[in-house]
Amino acid sequence: MNIPEIKLADGKMIPRIGLGLWKNTDPESFSLAFKAAIKVGYRHFDTAQAYGNEQLLGQSIKSSGIDRKNFFITTKIAVQNFGVKKSRNSFNESLRRLDTDYVDLLLLHFPIPVLRNKTWKVAEEIKAQGLARSIGVSNYTINHLKQLEQYATELPAVNQIEMHVFLQQTELSSYCKGKNIVIEAYSPLAHAKDMDNKTINNLAKKYRKSYAQIMLRWAYQQEVVVLPKSVNPQRIEENADIFDFALSDDDMRLIQAENRDLHTCWNPELIP
Repeated sequence: MNIPEIKLADGKMIPRIGLGLWKNTDPESFSLAFKAAIKVGYRHFDTAQAYGNEQLLGQSIKSSGIDRKNFFITTKIAVQNFGVKKSRNSFNESLRRLDTDYVDLLLLHFPIPVLRNKTWKVAEEIKAQGLARSIGVSNYTINHLKQLEQYATELPAVNQIEMHVFLQQTELSSYCKGKNIVIEAYSPLAHAKDMDNKTINNLAKKYRKSYAQIMLRWAYQQEVVVLPKSVNPQRIEENADIFDFALSDDDMRLIQAENRDLHTCWNPELIP
């Protein structure tokens, strides 16, 4: 399966679906999930210092026999590593664990006050040195992005946020599009918080797709990068099988009505 790509503001291409690796720290289950993902066409893998599995991803890529250049690797600087020296040193450790001399995308994991501006400047330096092909942020609100514009030499190529049918992030999405910042949607299945929604169930029957596939297809049609997480090989395959149908405009409007600002993770709107 060839997964479509989208161009970032810096000219780099990013696959429209990536495998989220949060909480996947068991070597055996990680290996099974990675192999299942590779088999169905995934090449985009989203890890982070805070996930504790960068080394597992590095080992899996090395043992896959597939050239490193065919992968899109994302990692994130953890909040406890913000600051000039700590962010630089922790990134070097990430490269070592990933067993690579560059990452495709480096993100700041969360907009903690004070240190995020200095850490962004480090990310810019890392990109200038070719150690990260693209740089971006995660969990940034419009307010955080406006602040970043005051001290950044370049804007983020990506903003990775929680986004799903029940948290549609309309205003933030519109703002990012206006700044040519690509959104990555994490937790696109809302951590299974509402898997019996009548509208989604009806659409699943109509399109002969699973409940999860309807949610993922909705996100995909928002022109974002979708990051479903699973360690189940069958679900990993199912989550990638969303390119042979399209939700109609009317059905997209039905789903739009299901938005209720349901945060299933942290809410960065509380951070100044």
